[in-house]
Amino acid sequence: MCPTLLSLLSLRFCVSLKIWALAGEYEKLSLSAWPSPVVPLGQTVTLWCHSRSPLKRFTLFKTDERRRLPELQGHYVNNFTLGPVTREHAGSWHVFWSLWSAPSEPLQIVVTGVFTKPSISAHPGPLVQVGENVTLRCHSPVVFDKFILHQESSTGHFQRHGRMLTGGHCTADFVIGPMSLASVGTYRCYSSLSSSPYEWSAPSDPVDIVITDVTLVCSSESAFDQFHLLRDGENLGCPLAGGQSPHGALQAEFPLGPGTPAHSGIYRCYGSFTHSPYFWSDSSDPLFLSVTGSTTSTCPSTMNPHTTEEAQLPQAHSSTWYIVLGLIIAFTSNTIILAALVYHWCSTQN
Repeated sequence: MCPTLLSLLSLRFCVSLKIWALAGEYEKLSLSAWPSPVVPLGQTVTLWCHSRSPLKRFTLFKTDERRRLPELQGHYVNNFTLGPVTREHAGSWHVFWSLWSAPSEPLQIVVTGVFTKPSISAHPGPLVQVGENVTLRCHSPVVFDKFILHQESSTGHFQRHGRMLTGGHCTADFVIGPMSLASVGTYRCYSSLSSSPYEWSAPSDPVDIVITDVTLVCSSESAFDQFHLLRDGENLGCPLAGGQSPHGALQAEFPLGPGTPAHSGIYRCYGSFTHSPYFWSDSSDPLFLSVTGSTTSTCPSTMNPHTTEEAQLPQAHSSTWYIVLGLIIAFTSNTIILAALVYHWCSTQN
């Protein structure tokens, strides 16, 4: 019996569906964490399963170096929220669709706040010039064999093995540099044990690393004889004449002075010629400059206007008090002299 056209189309549809299903079974899934895979103790984190195929139910499980933990398995759709997290949630997490599908790459969930926070300090200090190095030292009175350094604007971490000091203290040094705009910011450190690498201490108090002198360099292979620097679309002043750089390009240096939060913004530079100063080149690629930290708040140029008025107020009161005191002293002195003259005149008359 010859197959009908309808039966052939149905057969083709079923075969295509089966091939698609098999492809889905062996598709490599991926797993991510929101808002971050580093989770404070007692908070929540959402694990998301990513797939090119339409969403289906999947199995989520956690492993450690020795065994799977079946008590943490389950079937969920697209995402699952863990929490409030405990030490049991720290470790490598995987996701798969079925017994025949390959598991995803591991996602490491780190739980912080398990141990007491360490301390952090900058040597020789938190104010660093461009190109110099700074050493960030993590220290703990508790015996830890690993320290982790984290920069707020970065998603990665630096790890160092701790060394034992006298009295049972542990420390680790992280050398940051040569200092650039990408190196400034807020740093914290954590401590941990090699036996439980995904269980960290609470974060240390922050330390702010600040560049003391920021200079932006505009350069071009074209023969521009002047350069213009703009921040957030606003011209920062008169153009600078271009000079020859060691590499042959023409460039101009715009010194911004000590790095402060007021310097944060998006910078672009342009080139032009003195004989046609109103015809500029296309802009350079944008440079995003972010200067953080509270250490710069003592600079008068970066103070809030209200803060400046409050800071000048005691000085104004002091100046007024000195004037009043001077007038009192002058009046008293004149009174004494006048009394002496009157007494002398009276004595002469007698």
